[in-house]
Amino acid sequence: MSEQQIISYGASLFFALAVIHTFLVKYFQELAHKFPDGSPGENLFHLLGEVEVVFGIWAGLFIVFFMAVSGFEKPIEYLQARNFTEPMFVFAIMTICATRPILMLSEKLIRLKGKLLPLHQTIGFYFATLTAGPLLGSFITEPAAMTVTALILLKSFYQKKISTELKYATLGLLFVNVSIGGTLTPFAAPPVLMVAPKWNWDFVFMFTHFGWKAICAVFLSTSIVTYRFRRELIEIQTDEASKQVNVPIWVIAVHLLFLVATVLSSHYLVLFMGLFLFFLGVAMVTKEYQDEIKIKEALLVGFFLGGLVVLGGYQSWWLEPILSRLTALPLYLGAMGLTAFTDNAAITYLGSQVQGLTEFSKYALVAGSVVGGGLTVIANAPNPAGYSTLNGSFGKDGISPLLLFKSALVPTLIAAICFWFL
Repeated sequence: MSEQQIISYGASLFFALAVIHTFLVKYFQELAHKFPDGSPGENLFHLLGEVEVVFGIWAGLFIVFFMAVSGFEKPIEYLQARNFTEPMFVFAIMTICATRPILMLSEKLIRLKGKLLPLHQTIGFYFATLTAGPLLGSFITEPAAMTVTALILLKSFYQKKISTELKYATLGLLFVNVSIGGTLTPFAAPPVLMVAPKWNWDFVFMFTHFGWKAICAVFLSTSIVTYRFRRELIEIQTDEASKQVNVPIWVIAVHLLFLVATVLSSHYLVLFMGLFLFFLGVAMVTKEYQDEIKIKEALLVGFFLGGLVVLGGYQSWWLEPILSRLTALPLYLGAMGLTAFTDNAAITYLGSQVQGLTEFSKYALVAGSVVGGGLTVIANAPNPAGYSTLNGSFGKDGISPLLLFKSALVPTLIAAICFWFL
């Protein structure tokens, strides 16, 4: 067996262990409670029980393995060749979108939509949050939409006394809606970004082939969940408006300017990180209109995605043969299933390297990847942002990967039907 094969097989082994680890975080959290507070055992198992660090940990172990096999230089060359733009962009955009001015503006827009609907106030707000928020991802990018929508849900619903069933149903719906909601444009969804320039998919192509189908699926799935929990939603008391200090228009405008500039420069790491550093200065100047800047949460999500980038580079040996041999429908279903176990952007990127795919096979690959993006935390790059924001609302054990998978099945099935048959 050659050295390259050893590295490839090792990377796949560490990748598989990382996937298994994501399903065991609840078990590690339970183990942590068996040790005295503040002890090394409690701290270790609390660390292992944080889903955001899983892929980063296993990626680090893989690099150690890589060095043991190949020495120091090759692993460093490999890391330097990886593209960490997406993890850094998610870190920057999460931090900006979690600021009070952006959240207040987004909440007001969503509440306005909710008031225009002929529904009970709380039901209308819930419906508007889970439709307008994810679809907004086509313009401010999916990571931004996930962050904004999850924070609004946290404040208005998850911090209230709502049932566990509603929590999981909302979470699964959120993940699926965000995954497909970014397909109205060619620049917002990570799996689309990986292929749109190479395959010449522009605004018109994306909306006519993906966008309107995504809108149908988002509205249909949200309608079903809203109707199912209508009685519980009516009993929830949501604040009519934020009780925080009113944010001046000029502060909101400056934050929006940084948000737009960051989105437009999302492909250029040096540029958007430079903008981000300027933004942190602005946030300090306007601190009386800010909540605490959520740097830690955004860094953890970036660490998670960075681990995916490191481990994903050596998965083509098994992914590419699978993708190249499938016809359109098996490719659609296969991409949907594979997405549950690996980031959907990695699947579409590998698909873009396969020669001879028909136009319909290209559509099937990307459609399947975005449809399956809500089934697990690792299925879609923005999911860790939603997980990090809402995890604390699910008690000491956090979000169950199995219950998340079950809650996302119906919205995923609806999206699958809309993207294939419409």
